[in-house]
Amino acid sequence: MKTLNQFLAQHLPEHKLPQELASVLESVVAACLDINAKVRLGALSDVLGMAGTGNIQGEDQKKLDVIANNIMIDVLKANANIAGLASEEEDTYVATHENGGYLVLFDPLDGSSNIDVNISVGTIFSILAKPEGELTTESFLQKGRDQVAAGYVLYGPQTQLVLTVGHGVFVFTLDDANQFLLTKENPRVPESTKEFAINMSNQRHWFAPVQQYIDELLAGETGVRGKNYNMRWVASMVAEIHRILMRGGVFMYPQDKRDPSKPGKLRLMYEANPMSLLMEQAGGASNNAIEAMLDIQPTSLHQRVAVFMGSREEVEYVYNLHQK
Repeated sequence: MKTLNQFLAQHLPEHKLPQELASVLESVVAACLDINAKVRLGALSDVLGMAGTGNIQGEDQKKLDVIANNIMIDVLKANANIAGLASEEEDTYVATHENGGYLVLFDPLDGSSNIDVNISVGTIFSILAKPEGELTTESFLQKGRDQVAAGYVLYGPQTQLVLTVGHGVFVFTLDDANQFLLTKENPRVPESTKEFAINMSNQRHWFAPVQQYIDELLAGETGVRGKNYNMRWVASMVAEIHRILMRGGVFMYPQDKRDPSKPGKLRLMYEANPMSLLMEQAGGASNNAIEAMLDIQPTSLHQRVAVFMGSREEVEYVYNLHQK
């Protein structure tokens, strides 16, 4: 089996991608290995529970949110190829090396509400080329289709890295020597599925197209869809998307009526864009019920979006319901 470093040394030149990108990816992975060690120890290293602080999103932070964020920033700041960082947990971007060629955006610990009960969590990352000129917020506001790499590390029963540099999706599993080894190449998301993932407790707040869609799924084989569906909900986007990449399904976090001024809950830059690039590279689809996720022009670092992603047949079906 190839190690991650061996894979990058072969895969990047094959697609005429610079070795500096390998250096950035290796730094991201090094930070994730540090986070993995903290997650694995849990209560033994006093990292569980609340931090007593809040982030820019107005969310209460877990201790591990803060620890993971600090690890990502500290490790990535040391890489001269990185010009700037943006984190879901930070108010604004962090400038690093003026001559660096890359920008890294990340959700340091997705699904952290699960950490105290030992359910899978992960780190999501997105890598962009730095535009020429002075680093500003606008430097980061690139469409998802402009990402040069994206991926996540899932801290689950196995620790796995899922990565794309725009030429397929590759899955690496952490071995007992703390090395990521390539264990799956180019998983494909089935076009059709019988599984969906959504937080049903919010059903009363959804707009009509999502209400209709879920009603049709729940009607089963006697309804208009003609088949029985199973629902899954982990409350960890990394875990949900990993399952869908491996066996299909559709993940949804729609806009709802509680605050119509908010287009959704999940963050475009830190969650939706990197996951959408992986999904498209694996043959799936992703949109916000209005346009393809990767075609959205960002307007702010912490922009929120509605999310529908997974098996193409279902994503397109729910999109069409929104167009009526």
